[in-house]
Amino acid sequence: MNFLSHDIKAVDAAQIWPILEEVKDPEVPVLSIIDLGIVRDVVLENTEVGQTIRIVITPTYSGCPAMETISMDIRLKLIERGFRNVHITQQLSPAWTTDWMSERGKEKLKAFGIAPPHYKPQVCNMDLFSDETIQCPRCNSYRTELISQFGSTACKALYRCNDCSEAFDYFKCH
Repeated sequence: MNFLSHDIKAVDAAQIWPILEEVKDPEVPVLSIIDLGIVRDVVLENTEVGQTIRIVITPTYSGCPAMETISMDIRLKLIERGFRNVHITQQLSPAWTTDWMSERGKEKLKAFGIAPPHYKPQVCNMDLFSDETIQCPRCNSYRTELISQFGSTACKALYRCNDCSEAFDYFKCH
């Protein structure tokens, strides 16, 4: 649907969310930014320049290098659909948490070979959870070991399965 000829009153925020579902996380391309849970709000405004769409996003962690790419991809996807005045706002508070990920997103991670995050523990102290068991996304074994606190990106840890011998990323809870 082309919104160029539509007044802002004819466009509902509910029409924007499916478009955002098409924007992929550049670090984990099987996830949309909706799966990831980083889209906090979609605001439609009438301004002097006409229809404006403001998208509020929260990075998975402060300083995440993917946020500029994600912002650009959001803007391009909306421009493709006829929206010209697009503003992306990064909101750091409240801080993003893996609890914001959709269950569908967690399933996609596992199918992609990345262990999805566990539910966020009540106390996030790595010393208390050093023996946390992470399930292998390939063979489902719990006989796994931590190789490195950091995997392919800072938000992941690197594990190895002792049954199938495969290394895999674990999307850390935070």
